[in-house]
Amino acid sequence: MSTEPAICAWLGQQREAMTALLRQLVDIDSGSYNKPGIDAVGGAIEDFLVAQGIAVERVPQSRHGDCLRAPVGGGILGASGANAGRNIVLMGHRDTVFPDGEAGRRPFTIKDGIAYGPGVADMKAGLVMNAFILAAFQRFGGAPGPLVGLFTGDEEIGSPEGRPVIEAEARQARVVFNSEPGRVSGNVVTGRKGGVFSAFRITGKAAHSGGNFVEGISAIEEMARKIQALHALTDLERGITVNVGLVSGGQSVNTVAPWAEGQIDLRYVTPGDRDDVMGRIHEIIGRSFVAGTSADLTIRGEFLPLNQSNEARRLFELYVDAAAASGFATGGEFTGGCADSGFTAAQGAPTLCAVGPVGGKAHSPDEFLLLDSLVPRAQACARAIMGIERIGL
Repeated sequence: MSTEPAICAWLGQQREAMTALLRQLVDIDSGSYNKPGIDAVGGAIEDFLVAQGIAVERVPQSRHGDCLRAPVGGGILGASGANAGRNIVLMGHRDTVFPDGEAGRRPFTIKDGIAYGPGVADMKAGLVMNAFILAAFQRFGGAPGPLVGLFTGDEEIGSPEGRPVIEAEARQARVVFNSEPGRVSGNVVTGRKGGVFSAFRITGKAAHSGGNFVEGISAIEEMARKIQALHALTDLERGITVNVGLVSGGQSVNTVAPWAEGQIDLRYVTPGDRDDVMGRIHEIIGRSFVAGTSADLTIRGEFLPLNQSNEARRLFELYVDAAAASGFATGGEFTGGCADSGFTAAQGAPTLCAVGPVGGKAHSPDEFLLLDSLVPRAQACARAIMGIERIGL
């Protein structure tokens, strides 16, 4: 039996084992700020990989989950010589958006072939898929170059610590498969918006709102005017949206508000639009609509857009053929959601996103995963890996 049939046959026998590992990961709380939980998920993945004969390198992170790097076939960060810049990267994040205790309240469950639980699709199933693909190539060989599994820990908040690790890997990558959940349509993602997440704080002056109103300077009134100006930056035809999604402020109902805070979500498609709109946001935050107020802006997280290069298009077309050979049809979709795939694409690595098992309703209590997609999506990714030399990548 040649390598491709052997790998696909072995993966075809792993659904039960994949499901068991998925259950283990989902039942661990791993919100982005829960470093022990994210590292516990990493520990479970490391245990599996080590049992498969795969060494795991831990890249420590001070605030969020450590990054794990699992090479198969000689992929070494910083390598020189024939393999430099030729790693085939399988990427995924271990953090979720859910608070501590959510795994206990909503543990992994299966009903009618559909799995539920916090992070089951976004993206613990993708982590499981990547781990089993690495195990398959460790067992049978057949990859056209060194593989690297990269398991990060802070994607849901913009990868503030993980981004340098991801970008370093991308600079040496031959191709990158990001195993975010496959779309409910069965499609993968070929394009994503970029995003900037920022916070602003306004300072006013407190005063009694009944007895001393005129001496007050309302930070909340200033916030209201800033929000109107910020939302007016939205340009749907250009794919630009600006949303103030969180607000707080004030001291008491009978006090002119001495402070207010808000958080801004900017999404864009074209890289040049990022600086244009951020410049306008800075202008609005710096302007005082209510005399006597002041404000400052802080960028808290950022994603780059995923724009499809010619090489990435060839990789997508290869994956479409690999999917057909694995028993399912797929296409490409654009989404307004952000992901680490934008960082790898920006470094010039041909990148394909959402190759993970199919799921939906991420970030909600109704998040689900189609268990029937675990094996075929793993087989398709493995077939695509084995085919990259045919398309000149």
